[in-house]
Amino acid sequence: MKLKKQVTVCGGAIFCVAVFSLYLMLDRVQHDPARRQSAGNFPRSQISVLQNRIEQLEQLLEENHQIISHIKDSVLELTDTGAISPSGHLPFRSANGSWVLPFDGRPTFLSVKPLDCQFALGRRSQTDLQMLDVYSLLNFDNVDGGVWKQGFEITYEPNEWDDEPLQVFVVPHSHNDPGWIKTFDKYYNDQTQHIFNNMVVKLAEDPRRKFIWSEISFFAKWWESADEHKQAAMRKAISVAPSGWFGIFNGCVTAGVIPRSGWAVDPFGHSATMPYLLKRANISSMLIQRVHYSIKKHFAATRSLEFMWRQAWDIESGTDMFCHMMPFYSYDVPHTCGPDPKICCQFDFKRLPGSRVNCPWKVPPRAITDANVAERAGVLLDQYRKKSKLFRSKVLLVPLGDDFRYDKALEWDQQYFNYQKLFDYMNSRPEMHVKAQFATLTDYFSAVYKAKGVAPGTRPPDYPVLSGDFFAYADREDHYWSGYYTSRPFYKNLDRVLESHLRGAEILYSLAVAHARRAGLEGRYPVSDYSLLTDARRNIGLFQHHDAITGTAKENVVIDYGNRLLRSLVGLKRVIINAAHFLVIKNKDIYRFYQTEPFLETDDRRTTQDSLPQRTLIELESTPRYLVLFNPVEQERLCVVTMLVNSARVRVLTEDGQTLPVQLSAQWVSAVEMSGEVYQVCLFVSICSSILNKGSLKTFTLVSSFRLLSWHTVDAQPLYIQSHDSFSPSLSFLHQSIRRKDDPQEVRVQIQFLTYGTRPSKDKSGAYLFLPDGNAKPYSQREAPIVRVVEGPLFAEVVAHYQHFQQTVRIHNVPGIDGLSLDITTMVDIRDQNNKELAMRLVTDIQSGDTFYTDLNGFQIQPRRYFQKLPLQANFYPMPTMAYIQDSQYRLTLHTAQALGVSSLASGQLEVILDRRLMQDDNRGLGQGLKDNKRTANRFRLLLERRSNSGKPVDSRPVSFPSLLSHMTSTILNHEVLALPVLPRKHGVPPMRTFAPLAGTLPCDFHLLNLRSIQSQDAYSPSPYTALLLHRLGLDCGLEAQNPGFNCSTTQGQLSISGLFRGLDLQLLQPMSLSLMHSQPPLSNDSSINLEPMEISAYKLKLC
Repeated sequence: MKLKKQVTVCGGAIFCVAVFSLYLMLDRVQHDPARRQSAGNFPRSQISVLQNRIEQLEQLLEENHQIISHIKDSVLELTDTGAISPSGHLPFRSANGSWVLPFDGRPTFLSVKPLDCQFALGRRSQTDLQMLDVYSLLNFDNVDGGVWKQGFEITYEPNEWDDEPLQVFVVPHSHNDPGWIKTFDKYYNDQTQHIFNNMVVKLAEDPRRKFIWSEISFFAKWWESADEHKQAAMRKAISVAPSGWFGIFNGCVTAGVIPRSGWAVDPFGHSATMPYLLKRANISSMLIQRVHYSIKKHFAATRSLEFMWRQAWDIESGTDMFCHMMPFYSYDVPHTCGPDPKICCQFDFKRLPGSRVNCPWKVPPRAITDANVAERAGVLLDQYRKKSKLFRSKVLLVPLGDDFRYDKALEWDQQYFNYQKLFDYMNSRPEMHVKAQFATLTDYFSAVYKAKGVAPGTRPPDYPVLSGDFFAYADREDHYWSGYYTSRPFYKNLDRVLESHLRGAEILYSLAVAHARRAGLEGRYPVSDYSLLTDARRNIGLFQHHDAITGTAKENVVIDYGNRLLRSLVGLKRVIINAAHFLVIKNKDIYRFYQTEPFLETDDRRTTQDSLPQRTLIELESTPRYLVLFNPVEQERLCVVTMLVNSARVRVLTEDGQTLPVQLSAQWVSAVEMSGEVYQVCLFVSICSSILNKGSLKTFTLVSSFRLLSWHTVDAQPLYIQSHDSFSPSLSFLHQSIRRKDDPQEVRVQIQFLTYGTRPSKDKSGAYLFLPDGNAKPYSQREAPIVRVVEGPLFAEVVAHYQHFQQTVRIHNVPGIDGLSLDITTMVDIRDQNNKELAMRLVTDIQSGDTFYTDLNGFQIQPRRYFQKLPLQANFYPMPTMAYIQDSQYRLTLHTAQALGVSSLASGQLEVILDRRLMQDDNRGLGQGLKDNKRTANRFRLLLERRSNSGKPVDSRPVSFPSLLSHMTSTILNHEVLALPVLPRKHGVPPMRTFAPLAGTLPCDFHLLNLRSIQSQDAYSPSPYTALLLHRLGLDCGLEAQNPGFNCSTTQGQLSISGLFRGLDLQLLQPMSLSLMHSQPPLSNDSSINLEPMEISAYKLKLC
């Protein structure tokens, strides 16, 4: 009877909701001003108006149908399980052994408009060069090309320039690594500051002299310490060509220098995301250098070294970026004047006899005199002409520099005086048909555009269009730079944690300052926290350097990077708790900030730069403790939040006094030992977008079950997981397989661990290179692993302890995103290994063939192909956030919280390198191996999705997109909820409130990249303006949609900013470039913005 009553009540509730929803829909159609206004776009006849309203009603009926279906399914799920609690409390175990959670009566729906799915299906513009096709075409045979070892012989006819002289632009530069062999500060003190000081003096001596600079981190440090006279001289002298995205922000605005060209001579391969970001920063041209030598040779042979780089997802040509690829081995002087390094080295005048640097080819440079200038000019011009034959214009770029060049005044004189004599001679001889000069990179690009008769950044008529990227990079033989994708994974993960904290801190700080200004409390708020944001921005930007995030710096430099990151992380946590304090206080009149008396504690702490985080212990006593939860994601999320407490009797209440479901588990000190004083509490909570939720902890008892097992096997088998269907509402993990509850078919997913060694002789693996000794070997150990199984109402997990790693696989028994994927954490410690690399391989029965997919910079997906003609190490690629394999029925995505190397060496496989310990240098200049390994937690999410049209062939186009669920899974993995305990206070905790910054929800295909306060003239204080950066996601709608646990809808890219922020008025809405250095005319404050799929846009706001 009791069950029937419950069903009757729920059925009545469904009927009431349906009737009330229909009433609201009719009311919205009649009274919604926006809808009346939109109807005005149709003809004014009554039939057109009626048709418009019918369409609106059909859409609302569809939304209502989804809501009712969700409620109905929830009721049926309760009745099917016989979910009747003996005591009336939830959660509880039902008769079939499954856990039943409190029924959340709030209806949710997923509504993606069909037009928002068309982008992934649409036709792409045709390109002349697609990098997957280029890889298929090339033999990668490394034939000796003569003086140009990796190329071919170049010839020309002497009269080719009679009608159009050769224009030669010699670009002096100095590549300064912001940390590599020395730390950033030591490089600056020993060398870089002297380059700047010499630059100011030497460039002023002759107006014909030019110089470019790319490392903005060094430039910002010099600028802030220079006096007004030096700054004024520098403004006249310098041309800035940023070498990285983060470099654009750190100093150029202050110096009044606007970069127009990109310069990337040392990154180890090039992502297709880079030209997009530069394009949206109003940079019109770029240069790259480190590209596989076989690709360079092919492009040189077809005169395709200059091309328009287009995004593979671009429907037309709006993302085209003019790109120059340097043709030869390196960016140093011997490899930039022409194909013969033996000759080019003779024109590096720093290597004149008596210098500590000489030419390896045993022919030194000679100073230019009246006696030898004719002969020397002829030799150099021959190299210039040969190099120019590789390009489609008679405009030639010749870089003149190397690492940390021009730090001595003598070199400035040696290079500029000798080259000017050569230029003067060439330019005064009409029969040589050449005009040579010092130039900037922008000077060169401008000359190319002029010669071709097109506007800057526009495609010259006969130049090819390219799509794709340039990974993996090899500089010679089979030496592929695919090892650094994983090198020092501890710091790759720390960087990701810091990025998430910076984004969260920027958002909270901007909102707190805006609300403080509106309330007239700006004087009370710690606005000076802006300096902590500036410090964190700079240190994250510094760590994006190609010898930092890559893990390819010396050990003492890595420690310096780590200390910088930890200092910034501590500072960002302070910004977050200070902003959260102000925003959650209910009565702002009593708000006071005291530096020595923080209101909140941080969620965790790190004792040193190389230690893992330890959660803050919440000590429970007789009085309640309060907890503030910060959701840094723009969407609502249903999630499990973990805390540590000192009591096994815990009860968690929401702000309105409702009890939250919790799971209490042991805190393990070791594989077999539990703590008797500390317990792990996991609570299931719903948190709105970018919200600060307040809850309280009280004493109550709820204990989960756990089992300690020993894995008794004779031979070391890989870890498999077996569980009951009840563990998750959406997934079941069977022996070696995954089965979704709504799908009777099982998908085999076997997790294997393997090891790679390195070659026994000659060249070996190191920080940069991956040179394995053959195929991977199964991981083995003598002792059987210890296996621990935990089962409770919120999650079930299996923890397996091996000698060199500990793997935890968790299945969440909760609705929403958390319950739709597997949570995998692999704690790796290989510090007792020599020349070993640990890999995790997923073996499935997905028929993926030779194709797999990896992301680029967390921004877009790049299809990959396994090539048997290439060595094993050439088939590994960077995986910043995800990789997947798929067939006509399923897609399996491995999401990651740290960048690692990934491959698919056979159909149905995904393989990730977890850590590398290598005892020797790989001869790329570092002079060390990788021996400073840390105990590292590698975190993943494994997502299995079924195709809605099973049996349909997989799209073979060179473009792919994650599903909406996959995007959300990546977001929650990389932006965790922060649990901030409120510190006890003598006079009690003042009243608090939940703070929800958004008046509504963003469309769920929008990602809030950042909401950051723009700096004032002082880099360490904010202006009244805020930058809003939005990314509209590209979606693959061909995978079955799952209920995310919150209302999710799309709007075809439309978003109104004026009413977006609750409690704040919008006084300025101005489109900006991504660098915030170029602005467009302001929009009216009530304007809606429109964002196309995949696009990133920036806006300057004034909120008050």
